[in-house]
Amino acid sequence: QVQLLESGGGLVQAGGSLRLSCAASGRTFSSYRMGWFRQAPGKEREFVAATSGSGGSAYYADSVKGRFTISRDNAKNTVYLQMDSLKPEDTAVYYCAADRFPARHTIKVASSYDYWGQGTQVTVSS
Repeated sequence: QVQLLESGGGLVQAGGSLRLSCAASGRTFSSYRMGWFRQAPGKEREFVAATSGSGGSAYYADSVKGRFTISRDNAKNTVYLQMDSLKPEDTAVYYCAADRFPARHTIKVASSYDYWGQGTQVTVSS
């Protein structure tokens, strides 16, 4: 069982930045694809970004490409989401997730991920 704990959310003005962190338990962190998803009120959960186990590959939703950066530190069992140039439409609860079998799954699909954190609120004011 893997436990994920997000931190770093908060209230920020449009154009500002936040850095989310997700700390994972377990000894096989480097084998998991890690992803970030978000869910705004009344909307479905949507893919934001993902990174391969080594951190050598990164994938982004078109809506955040060029503004968000995903990274990971396998020595610390932690994945990060640096969010710059934030917009009010980025307001959502952000979740990190772990995919145990990345070779079998589609990167941007939430059901591909086996473990989820509790989420952290990001609010961007205009």
